Amino acid sequence: MTSPQYPTAPAAPPAGEAPLWAPLYGATLPQAVQRFFKKYADFTGRASRSEYWWWYLVTIIVAVALEVLALTLGSVGATPNGNGGTNPGPLFWLPALLIFAWIVGTIVPHLALTWRRLHDANLAGPFFFLGLIPLVGGIILLVLLLLPPKPEGARFDRPRP
Repeated sequence: MTSPQYPTAPAAPPAGEAPLWAPLYGATLPQAVQRFFKKYADFTGRASRSEYWWWYLVTIIVAVALEVLALTLGSVGATPNGNGGTNPGPLFWLPALLIFAWIVGTIVPHLALTWRRLHDANLAGPFFFLGLIPLVGGIILLVLLLLPPKPEGARFDRPRP
């Protein structure tokens, strides 16, 4: 069906990979990371479950690595305080700065990816804000992100040549 309401989608790239505006079902880890950064602040379209969860795994790995680095470097030169604990050493601030840079650098694309993943389940992107409900919001959002893709979610696609 071709009409202004239902535009004809551009042809897929020759390699057979889905165009950037479409979800890539069965994405590999490198593909998911590449698409994450290529669609940095794109809130239109959809993201497959594999795109979302591969990126989520990368986020966890980077966070754990930076945290271990912070704890390791923070223990060098640590001094005891009066409460029975310790104050981190001077090298603690280097990984803390890296953690801050990672969070600031990935917060917008992570929000955009979550938004697109909700679109793939045929839900509006603002459902993301359900995650802000204390105690149950994170569980609700997790369930929504685990939903399978629905063909009706194509209404969020914006084909680009």
